[in-house]
Amino acid sequence: MGDSYRKEQGLYFLLFLCLPGALSISLHYSVPEEKKRGSLVANVLEDLKLGTGELSARRAQLVSKNTKHYFQLDTKTGNLLINDKIDRETLCGQTDPCLLQSEIVLQNPLKIYSIEIKIEDVNDNVPKFSKKAFDLEIPENVSPNTHFPLESAQDEDLGINNIQNYTLSPNEHFRLDVKSEEDGNKYVDLVLEKPLDREKDSHFGLTLTAVDGGEPQRTGTVKINIDVLDINDNSPEFTHSEYKVRLKENSPQGALVFKVGATDLDFGSNAQITYSFHRVPEKIYDLFHLNEITGEITLSGQLDYEKETSYGMSIRATDGGGLSGHCKVLVDVEDVNDNVPEVSVISINSPLAEDSPLETLVALFTVTDRDSGDNGRTMCSVEAKLPFMLKLTMNNYYQLVVQSPLDREKVSEYNITITAVDNGSPRLTSTRIINIQISDVNDNPPVFEKSSCEMQIRENNIPGLLIGSVRAADLDTEKNAKVTYSLLPGKVTDGLVASYISVNSESGNLYALRSLDYEQIKDFKVTVRATDGGSPPLSSEVSVRVVILDENDNAPFFLYPLQNSTSPCNELVPKSVEAGYLVTKVVAVDGDSGQNSWLSYELLKATDPGLFSIGAQNGEVRTRRALTERDTSKQRLLIVVRDNGLPPQSSTAMLHVLPVGGFSDPYMKAVEVSKEEHEEDGTLTLYLVICLAAVSFVFLVCIVSFAAIKICRRDSRESFIAAPPHFPPARPDIPENCGDSQSGSLSRSYHYDVCLTGGSLSSEFRFLRPLIPVFSVGDPNLNVNQTTPSAFQDIPDQAGKEESEEKVK
Repeated sequence: MGDSYRKEQGLYFLLFLCLPGALSISLHYSVPEEKKRGSLVANVLEDLKLGTGELSARRAQLVSKNTKHYFQLDTKTGNLLINDKIDRETLCGQTDPCLLQSEIVLQNPLKIYSIEIKIEDVNDNVPKFSKKAFDLEIPENVSPNTHFPLESAQDEDLGINNIQNYTLSPNEHFRLDVKSEEDGNKYVDLVLEKPLDREKDSHFGLTLTAVDGGEPQRTGTVKINIDVLDINDNSPEFTHSEYKVRLKENSPQGALVFKVGATDLDFGSNAQITYSFHRVPEKIYDLFHLNEITGEITLSGQLDYEKETSYGMSIRATDGGGLSGHCKVLVDVEDVNDNVPEVSVISINSPLAEDSPLETLVALFTVTDRDSGDNGRTMCSVEAKLPFMLKLTMNNYYQLVVQSPLDREKVSEYNITITAVDNGSPRLTSTRIINIQISDVNDNPPVFEKSSCEMQIRENNIPGLLIGSVRAADLDTEKNAKVTYSLLPGKVTDGLVASYISVNSESGNLYALRSLDYEQIKDFKVTVRATDGGSPPLSSEVSVRVVILDENDNAPFFLYPLQNSTSPCNELVPKSVEAGYLVTKVVAVDGDSGQNSWLSYELLKATDPGLFSIGAQNGEVRTRRALTERDTSKQRLLIVVRDNGLPPQSSTAMLHVLPVGGFSDPYMKAVEVSKEEHEEDGTLTLYLVICLAAVSFVFLVCIVSFAAIKICRRDSRESFIAAPPHFPPARPDIPENCGDSQSGSLSRSYHYDVCLTGGSLSSEFRFLRPLIPVFSVGDPNLNVNQTTPSAFQDIPDQAGKEESEEKVK
């Protein structure tokens, strides 16, 4: 059997060595009571085998097992100091040893050290008697060596500081008998040494002194008044010398604890019994009440199992003759579940970063219950559906750790309710709410409402004009949500986008840096980037299409008749034309677009307003009636073309129409058209001279021409050579492609067919309009070159030169 016992001890020792992490190291210290605050108890660094500063680095905390914190730990030096003055008697009463339990909790990694501090007693209390005087009545026939128990003095100190001896004032009849019982308390009896004689001494006044053994020595005294009585030979007696009672700690005041009873065989006053507490501590008087007549013990105070589990009291029954009997009553206090679990938070890591990894420690706390047994066993839990969970470590320490990823943008803080429940009946519950703030990390890029957008701006804007704005939202906070805007590099036609558009880095407003021209740029795209202020920064982009709106900033331009300030445009019309004859077609274009380019024509002024009309949409100039001999040989038409813009713009062109007779004669007489009106405003004399000279010159020319024609009759064939039509040079700002006449552009080409007879001067000339009806009659040997409509004025000159050549021949 001894071998098996040794084997069992070896197994327990091996289990102890294999589980070092499950057991905590215990440190033992002692300190005298009544020490001043800040007094040094010990330095724990050496005992814990830790280096200087390691306590601070591992966030060491001193956790007290008592409701009051009597000690504090200096984490810098490792000194364990007194935090509050300690009174051992108040704290532990007569319990010896008086121990205070604490724990040092280290984190990273978690380590718990138990500290047991013994509070040493000092002689700070004097012995006290429960009464100022003891009154004794002793019959005169009491024999010597009779013991009269006296109530002992109470000294709250322990050990050597407790009562060590009693002394009695000098007298002839009495002495003291001091005894020490098993519990270490000293009890004193008054012993009669010499018989009493009531006739000699009926009263004795003595002084009892209690002396402790402390330094300095303290004493307490009480008066003993002894009255000598007549004979009473029977003392009260109890049925049992000891009674045991069980009482719940939550029993109300006034509850009956027990009823004692004693009997006395004497008669009369000597048989009248009174009950009283005998040799009991002061706390018994505070908690219990004894009815001196009935012997009923009732509860007068509040029991607390957590402070005291049992009470013992001595009951004395005294008869009318002064004799007494004694018994002892033991009260066992039963525990009830009257203490809720207490949650003590040691540390909280708040704010907690939202990117914290799983198993990150959020809070460390402990749960305690002052009850015992099942009433003191606790369970702890937190709310469901939280990204946290509890982990039980040791000694009822719990860790609250992260169990699922956190997202500050969804939940920015958590109010976590910790619920602690004991196993008592009924179960008691306590809660503790801790607040955990979630700190932001830069995990959300700025987001635009749309991936692309369109903005409009009118052309000819002023530089610096606000076009529009883009906005990006960032779900993060503080600097992680501060968005700055910038333009990405790019090109617009032949320039950089940064030379056309700028963006405000804070507001996202887009501004035009230059005046834009719709005729050059219809639209362009820019890319705006939004970047937050996090580290590393996150960004997103939006494509912005800037559309330039057209304004009516271009006046219509005449393609025909071309107004080049050189010579007027002349149109030849046979005098034999009928009404509706197409004289020419006026063509104009507008550099704008849309309704700004819709053109309409109007005859603003004419020499004879009733002779010609113009199509409002197609620009065709037609005769309104047949020509007569009374119509002047020079018709001047002032044509205006307007666009449909707001406000509308217009241009004017001057067109000269020359009615010509004998339109088929190859030598048509061209009529000079003055370029300027002021040339017609000469004096009357000058006109008469010119007319006379002209008539003479015409007469002479006719005679010479007639002679020349007769001489040259040998040449049976005559040639009529028409120069190819001349088109004005193309302008870069005029569109190459033109629509129909209804849109104000050129129509298809017309063809000219000329038929000349061989034997006579009459010819047939069929006339249709060309694409640009500008003609020049010139020398067939000359190359075709660019000329203006004024070339029609050269027709008489060319005809004169040919006539001169015929005459020479």
